[in-house]
Amino acid sequence: MTTGSSVYSTSIHHFELYTEGFSVPAPSTYTSVEAPKGEFGVFLVSNGSNRPYRRKIRAPGSAHSQGLDSMSKHHMPADVVTIIVDEIGRVVSVGDGIARVYGLNEIQAGELVEFASGVKGIALNLENENVGIVVFGSDTSIKEGDLVKRTGSIVDVPAGKAMLGRVVDGLGVPIDGRGALSDHERRRVEVKAPGIIERKSVHEPMQTGLKAVDSLVPIGRGQRELIIGDRQTGKTAIAIDTILNQKQMNSRATSESETLYCVYVAIGQKRSTVAQLVQILSEANALEYSILVAATASDPAPLQFLAPYSGCAMGEYFRDNGMHALIIYDDLSKQAVAYRQMSLLLRRPPGREAFPGDVFYLHSRLLERAAKRSDQTGAGSLTALPVIETQAGDVSAYIPTNVISITDGQICLETELFYRGIRPAINVGLSVSRVGSAAQLKAMKQVCGSLKLELAQYREVAAFAQFGSDLDAATQALLNRGARLTELSMDSVIECH
Repeated sequence: MTTGSSVYSTSIHHFELYTEGFSVPAPSTYTSVEAPKGEFGVFLVSNGSNRPYRRKIRAPGSAHSQGLDSMSKHHMPADVVTIIVDEIGRVVSVGDGIARVYGLNEIQAGELVEFASGVKGIALNLENENVGIVVFGSDTSIKEGDLVKRTGSIVDVPAGKAMLGRVVDGLGVPIDGRGALSDHERRRVEVKAPGIIERKSVHEPMQTGLKAVDSLVPIGRGQRELIIGDRQTGKTAIAIDTILNQKQMNSRATSESETLYCVYVAIGQKRSTVAQLVQILSEANALEYSILVAATASDPAPLQFLAPYSGCAMGEYFRDNGMHALIIYDDLSKQAVAYRQMSLLLRRPPGREAFPGDVFYLHSRLLERAAKRSDQTGAGSLTALPVIETQAGDVSAYIPTNVISITDGQICLETELFYRGIRPAINVGLSVSRVGSAAQLKAMKQVCGSLKLELAQYREVAAFAQFGSDLDAATQALLNRGARLTELSMDSVIECH
């Protein structure tokens, strides 16, 4: 092999170039790896000057290939010691937030890529001729023929206690104007859910501070409890009240393992709503144990799709380190709509309600990551409160039935109850917790054991009582007791618009 030969490989992004006449010693043997088809950008980094020497080449064997040997002989400065090789492709077409790229033959599914304009994207469709890349941001700065560079990394986000009190976007970039994040680690947004052996059955209560929830549909640490209802029925209010009520409980915690950290993921909401939420949490000093992930309505669909996974990765930090966390997805209906938009633009075949065939897996792989870990694996937990918005009270639609079947129970809210002043407007008959009394304290079990049955009987009798006034004493007593129990279960809730 001639002088100036080098290691040339797509899997190695940084390697040393040795050649006679350079200031570094030349080894006795040289290695050469044939590159696959595709384009490569080669950057020659100067060791001495401030201006690096750069030159692009094509892969060996292509029509316009230029060997590393000839380049190193004739064009390379004497102080160049390192070559950085990046696999690059070219944009074939771009539009509607989707870029088709040719040449990225070694790319992984879900890998981050960077366009020449600095915009990033994620590779979702790996096809024979090209790669379908969803763009994070506006595609107006991307043109046909632009270079696209692999980053070599799957999408990851910052995690750790440094995130507490911060507001970040779907990629974990701070948007609260308080500067960069301090010391933190990075975690992949897509990871496997804990296995069967690593889990433990839910047995610790996760107190929401709402009487109707804690008594009728108790939630345990590590549970998934769906909050479902029409728009403007108080779904977000229940979630935010739960975060606010942890302030008092965390102040009584004697150890870190008793503290509950909160992650709130806002998907497709108005920016004004998110700003109002930040103000509410700040005034109550609840931001000190909370993280906000915001993918607002004006953000691109890929960020709305990615935000729940990013928030989950942040919550998993606490779960995997023996601590407890609560994550709220508000709401997963908008994530499904964003995913449908991306899938249709990627030309994936549509199914029921035009959603792609894997929309169930979209939510199941997210919600299965909420778990109570066994004592051998740290005994941490991640509790999930996903929110789903229904249309005209139809809980049998596609997305609501999917999420109901994944979760461990649901809290159903009704518009009629809301307008009657019963808040939170929980329909006791349709709401259920599949963990049940296992997630309640012993005293709470004794007090609330028959409460749900009595309220159900009250609703049934109240419907018939409207038709006549001749009621016996037992029925009248049941109605009076039911009315008092309903008043007792009402809480003052915040209002989010």
